[in-house]
Amino acid sequence: MEDLSAADEGRAVHQLDRAESLRLLASVPVGRVVFTRNALPAIRPVNHLVEPNGKIIVRTRFAASLTTALRGNSGLVVAYEADEIDPARRIGWSVVVTGIARPVTDAERVAKFERLLRPWVDNITDTVIEIDPTIVRGIRLVEKSK
Repeated sequence: MEDLSAADEGRAVHQLDRAESLRLLASVPVGRVVFTRNALPAIRPVNHLVEPNGKIIVRTRFAASLTTALRGNSGLVVAYEADEIDPARRIGWSVVVTGIARPVTDAERVAKFERLLRPWVDNITDTVIEIDPTIVRGIRLVEKSK
């Protein structure tokens, strides 16, 4: 891990490799998907899971902004971010994945992900989307050794 300077003298920033970044992403249940809507950035919190091959799976409503943006495309460039930061100690990690999002259309895979990803609200989540991670970047904020 490469050591970078941090704003707080008592902290250091370490770059994480792809495997560690995806492992950390898989360890939390929620993140934020970033996509373009009407030429402007849009961000939506969603729950997710990470498959062994690194693909990030999310569920959404067909009428949702993300699904609407996907309708006219075979794939849509998105970013996906999740983190776990302790605001009091100012340590933790953050991972950002950039890749192509596509609807999952295979009925068996859709059924599997509908069982595994339960919506947090009463809205219908009738669309499963997978993000193929092209660029994976992660950092860890740590206390410097004294």
